[in-house]
Amino acid sequence: MNFYMTTGTYDFMKKMRDKYPQETMVLMQGEGTTLMMHETEGKTIFQTPRRYEVVDGTGHFNEKGFFVLNNIPVSEEGRPIFEHRFKNRAGAIENEPGYIAFRVLRPLDSDTYIVLTEWESPAFYEQWKESQAFAKAHSAKPESEVSTQLPNIFSGVSHISTYRAKPEEE
Repeated sequence: MNFYMTTGTYDFMKKMRDKYPQETMVLMQGEGTTLMMHETEGKTIFQTPRRYEVVDGTGHFNEKGFFVLNNIPVSEEGRPIFEHRFKNRAGAIENEPGYIAFRVLRPLDSDTYIVLTEWESPAFYEQWKESQAFAKAHSAKPESEVSTQLPNIFSGVSHISTYRAKPEEE
């Protein structure tokens, strides 16, 4: 599955989304920016998108939630390790209240993976961060790797971006 993102003005991107109703696109607002995502088996309609491949994912995105993008720079050598961890994850997030969708996105033009989640509201995301499932999923080393010394797979500092869907009714 291919995944694309682009930024621009809300009005321009709303017109673009409305022009292609058959496409799976989600429009959202962040701090001072508007982001649109396009998930497809084919090519995107965006002129100059950030391009990704979906490594793992569950659920279906909609335009009613709260989106969290965990941007994680990973070294070239670290990519197989990083992806292996997600492909072998426990899947506990799917059972959390307020969970809507999840994707791990492999970058095609940079070193920064994105772990994207959608929640019904910021409160549900905060509850997830306080849960035991979150603590286990984000522990320094998975139980199966406790005795193994792993290299540092990260090429920079990760950061989180948050967005809210902006329903047209507002």
